Amino acid sequence: MNLAERAMTEMDAREILAWRYPYPYDFYNGEASDESLQELMNGSYRVVIEQGELFGFYCTGKGAQVPAGHNWDVYPQGPVDIGLGMKPDQTGAGRGPAFLEFLLGEMDRRHPGEPLRLTVAQFNKRAIRLYEKAGFIKTGEFETDYAAFQVMLKNE
Repeated sequence: MNLAERAMTEMDAREILAWRYPYPYDFYNGEASDESLQELMNGSYRVVIEQGELFGFYCTGKGAQVPAGHNWDVYPQGPVDIGLGMKPDQTGAGRGPAFLEFLLGEMDRRHPGEPLRLTVAQFNKRAIRLYEKAGFIKTGEFETDYAAFQVMLKNE
């Protein structure tokens, strides 16, 4: 895989909001609203491309946190929060490890030596396995009205 990243454009954001994942991953489907579009365009999101095509995206900071997690104190100061998503037709085909390796390289370049934290829905076992293989460990969990989440940390 030959991945690269760049700034999010409005066209990228609209395409990402139109992505539709199959059940049970439809949990990750975006909502084509002005608020969702503004979030993707707030400067904390970047797109990942492969051969000129949108492959996925990632974000850092508060955009990578699940707001309800603050009620459970799972986001202490320090680690860099990351969030990521792959285009639905790229998932489940063994491409996740290369995508995550690329993102971890970007994080090492942008935030050298800093610990990384991510939040994942607990039903997403294949993502959790991928993160564990990359060295992330579970440090907390919380529930919302619609899902249970776990917080994972990777110390560099």
